[in-house]
Amino acid sequence: MVITFPNILTFLRICAVPFFAIAVWYGRTTEACVLFACAGLTDLLDGWFARRFNQKSTLGAILDPAADKLLMTTAFVLLAFPREVYTVRVPAWVAILAISRDVLISLVALVAYERLDPSKFAPSWLGKATTFVELVAISLALLFNHLGPRDWYRYLVPWIFYLIAAMVIASGVHYFFRATHVTEPS
Repeated sequence: MVITFPNILTFLRICAVPFFAIAVWYGRTTEACVLFACAGLTDLLDGWFARRFNQKSTLGAILDPAADKLLMTTAFVLLAFPREVYTVRVPAWVAILAISRDVLISLVALVAYERLDPSKFAPSWLGKATTFVELVAISLALLFNHLGPRDWYRYLVPWIFYLIAAMVIASGVHYFFRATHVTEPS
């Protein structure tokens, strides 16, 4: 096992998830916003440090996407759960769509990792863009819940979730075609 600074950042993101979940569950919007923002920042920094200082590792290649999926699944589930304390909730259909895509991609990646060269099923730019949009959207939902009801974002919020849905579908289709192309016999 290789202990690198990027792997430590990823591990910290994983450790932050239960605290984030508790903050969301108990309506502690300030703490939830801060924890989610810090976790999102570690997602950006771990990849940058790994590339910049040549600290890529097999452990990091496995832990980083797992940490992302753990954080995002937790956020989607808890923010879709009906709670009176939240004025902005993730629509259940968006949460189901995003989580389903992540589960399918994880299963395909696992099969690809077992049978093929793992580098052939690395995250794509569209997958990374989707994760980024999800991070921003969840951050905004947490921020809007922290601010309380406001008329001005009432019109913005549905479009944010439509954007997530479009990105999730596009990246899911993209990964599907990549997976079928990569797994075809030569």
